[in-house]
Amino acid sequence: MSNGNFSLIPLITLISPIPQSPVPYILCLRKVFVRLNLQNLPEKDQPLRLDWLSVLFFGVIHALAFLAPWFFSWSAVGVALFLHWLFGSIGVCLGYHRLLSHRSFKVPRFLEYAIAILGALSLQGGPIFWAAGHRLHHAHTEDEEKDPYSARKGFWWSHMMWIFYPRAEFFNYDYYQRFAPDLVRDPFYRWLNRNFLILQLPVALLLYALGGWSFVVYGVFVRAVVLWHTTWLINSVTHMWGYRTFEINDNSRNLWWAAILTYGEGWHNNHHAYPHVVKCGWRWWEIDITWWAIWCLKTVGLAKDLNMPPVQAVKS
Repeated sequence: MSNGNFSLIPLITLISPIPQSPVPYILCLRKVFVRLNLQNLPEKDQPLRLDWLSVLFFGVIHALAFLAPWFFSWSAVGVALFLHWLFGSIGVCLGYHRLLSHRSFKVPRFLEYAIAILGALSLQGGPIFWAAGHRLHHAHTEDEEKDPYSARKGFWWSHMMWIFYPRAEFFNYDYYQRFAPDLVRDPFYRWLNRNFLILQLPVALLLYALGGWSFVVYGVFVRAVVLWHTTWLINSVTHMWGYRTFEINDNSRNLWWAAILTYGEGWHNNHHAYPHVVKCGWRWWEIDITWWAIWCLKTVGLAKDLNMPPVQAVKS
């Protein structure tokens, strides 16, 4: 997407002394006309450009995570595992995904807000951004133009490159209004969507007070990197490998090891066949740790109106 700036370098080259070969002329003219034409293209047709701010952000977090061997302690590993579950399974899988994106069950509003905060602490964006993107993914699964992380564009695109080469229309207010109007209307979610990064600071300070830099490195940076990649596996590998229980119009798969790493989200073919069902694992051996947490909430009366798998689909 053009930022409106036009380089004078090709024009300066054109008025310089004539070279022996016409090739430099041709290349420079081509560059001039390409740049001029790109500025007139509709936004959706503009060539994708690398977002260096995203590269810097994710690169720094990854680099800090690689400090882990110098700050190792078993207690720090335990903290990272616990927060991976708390922010990943409860915050993202249960909260951002099954509760906010699909509304597959209901909880009291105070609990919904608390779970959404846990999702925000995962460092995967605010709730409006996350839910709107996921709803768009289900509306246009694997469409190379309309699915933000279409698996048809390759493993690396669906895994993480879609973040580094963002499509502007997937990150604007009109898009949020269209795909997550229920969340946009809520002042709390608008605030959380703007301020999810700030919430990392009190968590980091608490970890430092409890265990020094070891807890910070493992509880913030290692945890964030591992949680990013396990979440991104659902966009990439579960549209490539695994078995299919339901023959539907996309290439979603059920992949056991991805399900273990993502607390049940890896039963992705089940989910794409019935996205508003609260369970991703349907068979007794399809382990769905996030469902266990929802079942516990239901048992104590905090979760209701659960959308369970259709009886006929289960039998078949």
